[in-house]
Amino acid sequence: MTLLTKDDRPVLVVTNLDDPTADFVIAELHDRGVPVVRFDSGDFPATLSCSATIGGTDSWRGSLRTPSRHAALGTMRSMYYRRPSGFAFPHFDRQDERFAVAQARYGLGGVLTSLPDCLYVNHPNRIGDAEYKPAGLAAATAAGFTVPPTLITNVPDDARAFIKEHGTVIFKPISVPLYLVDGKAQTVPVTEVTADEIDGSVTGTMHLFQKRVDKVADIRVTVIGAHVFAVRIDSGLLDWRTDYSTHAYTPLAVPPAVERSMRAYLEHFRLVFGAFDFALTDSGEWIFIECNPSGQWAWMEPATGLPMTAALADLLQGGLHGQ
Repeated sequence: MTLLTKDDRPVLVVTNLDDPTADFVIAELHDRGVPVVRFDSGDFPATLSCSATIGGTDSWRGSLRTPSRHAALGTMRSMYYRRPSGFAFPHFDRQDERFAVAQARYGLGGVLTSLPDCLYVNHPNRIGDAEYKPAGLAAATAAGFTVPPTLITNVPDDARAFIKEHGTVIFKPISVPLYLVDGKAQTVPVTEVTADEIDGSVTGTMHLFQKRVDKVADIRVTVIGAHVFAVRIDSGLLDWRTDYSTHAYTPLAVPPAVERSMRAYLEHFRLVFGAFDFALTDSGEWIFIECNPSGQWAWMEPATGLPMTAALADLLQGGLHGQ
């Protein structure tokens, strides 16, 4: 559904330069005549500048400027916040860079997180809360999901004992920052791990171990405002992200109990968007794996015909008062 509106307030899109998912949404908004201001916060201060004032009973006033756009701070109808690059000041020494990064994060970042009458998809602070995997697992159990037995530890003996108790166990990263090999970004895959592979290096940082789910398929559910789009992914892989060429996609309905739990989970973190991953067992049970508050979804749209781009554009176009 395309919303018709005379609202000329812009939609902010905060993301990195190479983001095909955001590109789809921006193209849809442009087709609707909705003004869009796109920037990467990592462009500050080279090609992004900001001036903001506040006082009395007024909210933030001022503007954001890029070489091609100018946006008044009090006029944003919504913000689509997706994986912008971090602040960097390589021309400073390390101490001055730390200081400058902090000023940018809490200055520019603080303004962007407190815009008046703006719908955030999602709010940067809420994204930060939800990206803590232990917090996500705790919220999932509280919401009524079934979660695989999970251990987070840096104690080798505890890891070995967990593996011996649960048999087939996987290791996966708790967070995935940019990881480069020969200058190319890498995905750290989910892998099986045995007790005899656990050594003293585990003490170096926290690790997440989880009982492997005996699954027949994976499910990605993308929740966009009031809309829910579920896709079964058949790949035969432990980690379906490692080879997209193996995928077969099938749209499917979400069981009411699962949808209720998803809504409870999103409400807990105050999110309006979430990309949920489940493992589907041969008995039909949906096992919670994780929810990504900034997850990808656009690659599934051509194969399934699900109108996810339109749903997200509707959400952003409607703003706070269109929900």
